[in-house]
Amino acid sequence: MLIAKNFTAAAVLLSCALVATSANAHFQLLYTPELLRDKGGNITLKMPFTHPAANGHVMDVAAPQAFYSVRKGRKQDLLESIKTTTWSSAENTGTSYEADVTLRGLGDHVFILEPAPYLEEEEGAYIQQITKSIVNVGSLPTDWSTDFQLKAEIVPLTKPYAIYAGSNFRAVVKSAGKPVPNAEIEIEYVNYQPDLDTNRFSDQPALVPPAPAFITQTIFADQNGIINFTLPFAGQWGFAALGVGPDTSYQGKPLSQDAVIWVQAHEVKAK
Repeated sequence: MLIAKNFTAAAVLLSCALVATSANAHFQLLYTPELLRDKGGNITLKMPFTHPAANGHVMDVAAPQAFYSVRKGRKQDLLESIKTTTWSSAENTGTSYEADVTLRGLGDHVFILEPAPYLEEEEGAYIQQITKSIVNVGSLPTDWSTDFQLKAEIVPLTKPYAIYAGSNFRAVVKSAGKPVPNAEIEIEYVNYQPDLDTNRFSDQPALVPPAPAFITQTIFADQNGIINFTLPFAGQWGFAALGVGPDTSYQGKPLSQDAVIWVQAHEVKAK
């Protein structure tokens, strides 16, 4: 029992140290708990701009520029459904957004968020993360592999909602439909369970990284823009391709126009 208590205490202390000392990636969330659903119905999508792997700082952001869904090739504008709210982490509470939407019909419901550029004052530059999250209803695949010709986009080569924990996610990084060779990709795990009722991350991590270097994983696409990453744990993972969009400045300052996609790995359960 003493060993277990000491281990738990050490894990919490290490987690707190990682939050305080690591330089973590910014990630635009487009979060709902389950990306693979048996039935349609109402869901809420949360949109904080934050650091999900470390329960870190929540950035105050302006209202999104665009928000829409695509199902079976049909686009639905959802910008008017967005509401201003807040999101809390271990560090602070910041401005956030959310939307209540209804999933009607089987297939892939692709949600695309184009946030307003955010000024990172320490770097004197803006960040805009064009973000996709694909919610499937009924295990019927329809639109998940579609290239939407976004300025910055990660196009899946693996169904992003049907990945075994321990297997690979593959995708191609694109800029306006063209592959981006050798793109830099940051990857983070949603390590603190989001509470949709209170708009905050949980206090306890799902896992404790061995060292700060593990909080944000970094890989590079190959010469064809293809990325390949093994998801070691069940849950949601974010992939951010940095600076791949064609827009490189905003309001007289440098702009990193990134592509983000969220995927979900699932535990293998034996009978």
